[in-house]
Amino acid sequence: MAGGIRENGSSDDLVENHDINVTPFIDVMLVLLIIFMVAAPLSTVDVNVDLPASSAKPVERPDEPVYVTLKEDMSLSLGNDTVAREALGVSLDRITDGNKDARIFLRADKTVSYEKFMEVMNLLRDAGYLKIALVGLESMPAPASVDTSAAAPSEPAP
Repeated sequence: MAGGIRENGSSDDLVENHDINVTPFIDVMLVLLIIFMVAAPLSTVDVNVDLPASSAKPVERPDEPVYVTLKEDMSLSLGNDTVAREALGVSLDRITDGNKDARIFLRADKTVSYEKFMEVMNLLRDAGYLKIALVGLESMPAPASVDTSAAAPSEPAP
């Protein structure tokens, strides 16, 4: 609460002023506005990437997946068996009993180019398999170093 200005001849009691001082509020809002105006252009990322084309649409997940592997030498494996690119669709139909809704887990060697990886995805899509899941390794934290100098030496076997 704020007090009023005393006038001559008034009593010692101050009259309460019920007005809100909005000047600090406006100052804070203008500072926040300037901060957001400066920070907004900095938060956008503009990276030019020439991506291969894919017309795949997101679909729901199936219960039992089939693994297709693209090896370093660009050969394909369906489960544990090597399969030719031309026979991929027929082999998938045989394994999934023609169920085009079966989820296909696609994994590739890390040396495989993105273009070759997308070619295999396009082969799967052309065969009618739209439920494709990408498989990768989960990165594990580096183990703590173990001090072996304090360990007791092992005794030789007799």
